[in-house]
Amino acid sequence: MKKMSLRTRVLTGAVAAAALSAATFGAMSANASAPAAAPAAAVEADAADRNLQQSTHLTVAAATKAAQATLDAAKKENQRVSVAVVDRNGNTLVTLRGDGAGPQSPESAVKKAYTAVSWNAPTSELAGRLEQAPNLKDIPGTLFLAGGAPVQVKGAPVAGIGVAGAPNGDLDEKFAAAGVGALAK
Repeated sequence: MKKMSLRTRVLTGAVAAAALSAATFGAMSANASAPAAAPAAAVEADAADRNLQQSTHLTVAAATKAAQATLDAAKKENQRVSVAVVDRNGNTLVTLRGDGAGPQSPESAVKKAYTAVSWNAPTSELAGRLEQAPNLKDIPGTLFLAGGAPVQVKGAPVAGIGVAGAPNGDLDEKFAAAGVGALAK
């Protein structure tokens, strides 16, 4: 087979790209002009439906209250920290970076909060489990360092608070506990 020149290859590629673009534009235009389909019928289910599950979630207002209480506790001890509050599913609700907190601290706080809510335990306890199961640290999004505390309702986790930036994890966890405590008030 004869090798094509650079010019021939460039022209062939340009023609192929133009044809693909035209086909895509035509398909999008056809979809845009098609009448909207009727909405699917709503599926009705009552609270007794065994296919549904209810869960408790922390509000943004409560998460903000806890985060601010955490920063206030750290400020009383002249510590520069960041705090993160995540919901039961590990989604970040609030992140506050305290004045002077290190650039790594917001991300670390989120990971500690995620870890605490995922295992429904303070991260200082979880860090001890690494001796028996060192692969835990490889789970994406987790950080097994002291500074994370779960928020519980009737023993079940509904959120996690993570703190990072103090000189040691014990202080981080103390401040996270202050945030948890603020929710009980």
